[in-house]
Formats: sequence, C-alpha cells, structure tokens
Amino acid sequence: MIDLWRLNSLMSQSLNPTLGRNSSISNSSSSHVRHYRLVDQQGSPHPVLDDLYDSLDAAWEEAMAWWRDEVGSHQGPMGIGVEVSTASGEWRTLRHPGV
Repeated sequence: MIDLWRLNSLMSQSLNPTLGRNSSISNSSSSHVRHYRLVDQQGSPHPVLDDLYDSLDAAWEEAMAWWRDEVGSHQGPMGIGVEVSTASGEWRTLRHPGV
C-alpha cells in the first residue's frame, strides 16, 4: 500500500525542487519579528531616539512626544521618519522625515 502523505510530499518536491532541500527559507519570513526605528532627516538612526520599537504606533508616539518636548507643537512637519526591519536584515522606510 502506498503512503499517501509520502506520495504527496514527493509530488510537491518534484513540482518545487527547492522545497525539500531548503524548506527553512520558506518558513523564515513568516517567523521574522519586525522592529521599528526612528531616523533623522538624512535617513540615519535618530541621534537621540536610537532604539528599537515593537510597533509603528509605539515608535511614532515616542517621536511625537519627544518632538513636542524639544520643538513644540506649533512647528511645521516633524523631521523624524520611521523604518521597519525586513526578513533579509535591511530597513525599509515607512514614513519619511518631514511628512
């Protein structure tokens, strides 16, 4: 009798040869924990608010509170941006400074 699970697995591998050899690649992005950081006008990590945050909201709230304390609420756009970490270890801009 043929094991149906094994047959299905073999068929999947024949359709996608990389699946059986390196299945950790397909699972790595789903387990990636995103981190957020604040950046300055040049896109570098912010000199004062240089920390990792668990959410976009947490990072932005910290930025707004610091901006109000340092600059005041009657100024123009904030000179702080937000980036998110990617599964490949890079950073992607979510909010540009001054927007």
